[in-house]
Parts: sequence; structure tokens; C-alpha cells
Amino acid sequence: MATNSDFDLMTKTECQRLIDEYLRWLKQELKVTKIEDSCHISTPFLDRHNDAIEIYVEKKDGALRLTDDGYTIRDLRATGMEFTTEKRKAHLHAVLNGFGVKLEDDEICITASLEDFPQKKHNLVQALLAVNDMFVMAEEHVLSLFKEDVALFLEAHRIPAFSDFKLSGKSGFDHKFDFGLPKTIEKPQRILQTINNLTKDNATSLAFALADVQAIRTDPIGALAMINDSLRPPNEEHLAALRAYEIEPLLWSNRETAVSVLNGTPFLS
Repeated sequence: MATNSDFDLMTKTECQRLIDEYLRWLKQELKVTKIEDSCHISTPFLDRHNDAIEIYVEKKDGALRLTDDGYTIRDLRATGMEFTTEKRKAHLHAVLNGFGVKLEDDEICITASLEDFPQKKHNLVQALLAVNDMFVMAEEHVLSLFKEDVALFLEAHRIPAFSDFKLSGKSGFDHKFDFGLPKTIEKPQRILQTINNLTKDNATSLAFALADVQAIRTDPIGALAMINDSLRPPNEEHLAALRAYEIEPLLWSNRETAVSVLNGTPFLS
């Protein structure tokens, strides 16, 4: 029977160090500016143009309204991405609903109180990253929706998985992962995240979420990332970053050879 040490996961101290460094970086890089009746927050996270993701906070009906001011949808539309089909509309709303945010006209937004502002801001930024990732390319077969493709692949190979797997972390944030894979004799419980376009930001964000969850668990938890390399190979430095945080990258083009890994059995080359 495998023991926790057999999984060679990060120690609690290492997880806490990663969380502390991430939060320190986040605090240093966040920039807040007062604009008329709202606050403008520039985050350290980058969109598909490598520009800082920006959000606005305003008071409305006794609450705080956080919004991207319509930038994300307008930007996608300017590059030819129109949400004219029911499938595209449904998928966009499914992504937003998964983070508890909504679309009002073109604005991606969420309502918060002073008490839950950190979590709601976290949710909004994660939603904006997800939308940027999901629609980073306009080719139709990419827009067949990578997460759905992965779900169908898991089902076809009878790989047990839970969709939209939520776990809480030591920071107090809730983290949503695309899939959860149950514990097996060989492997601990694991999360599986789909990534359409691997960037430094989504690698770092996933690493923080995993470490944050690991920091309060008594049982180990592993991590896999299924990366869409259909149109472009992922950057080797970004793959190395995932491995450094003990997140095993799997390439969609090699998915058939990854079935044993996903099933939690030893990989045979």
C-alpha cells in the first residue's frame, strides 16, 4: 500500500512559503487609482495581449460592484469573436457562472460586500483569465470548447471524474478546478485543469491554488494539466514551471498515451 511519502508531494512548509510569496507578489503588483466615483485596480495578471487585467470597483445600492467595464467582450469582438451562436453564448455563460460572475450588457461583473470583497475580486479575475484563455484563438475547432473535448475523452475511456471541482484553501479562497479525479491504490486524489493556452499567469495561478489547498489538507492531493497543443506547442519554460510546482503537464496530442496516468495507474512507456 502506498504511503503519503510515496507521492513526493510538497511539504506543508513549502506550500505555505509558496502562498506567502504569491500573496506578497500580488500585494506589491496591485495598483489602485481613484477615478471619479470608482476605484481602478490594475492587477499583475495579463490578458492575451500581455496587458494588465484591470477592474473597476464602484458603490451601488449599498454594495460594491466589481466590473471589467466591458473591455474583455469588446476586445474579443474587435478581433472577430462574435457571440452570435447559441453554443458560444451558452459556453461563455457557463464559464462565468462557474466563477459566480455575470454578464450585464458587455460588462463581466460581480457584486460584493466589504466582507467578501477579496473572494469576489479573486473570482472576477479568475473569470477574466478563463475567458481570455477560452477564446484566445478564433479557429472554429478550438471553439469546439476544449474542456468539453476533455470531458468527452474522459467519458469515452471510462475515467472517473467530477466536473467543476471546488476546494477551499488556507487563504480562505475557494478554488474551482475543471475536474477532480478520485483516489486510487497508486495515486492520491488529484485535480485536472484544462488549459487552452499555457501562459506564465495561468501556470502561476494554478500552482497557487494547488498549494493553497494542499496547505490545509491532511491527505495528499496531486495535480494534472491537460494542455491544448493543437495549434501551437506550449512554451517549454511554462511546462517546466508546472513541473516545478509538481503539476504534471499532459499534451492533448498525446492524450491516448496519458490514459493510464489519468486512471491513476503506473505509466508504462
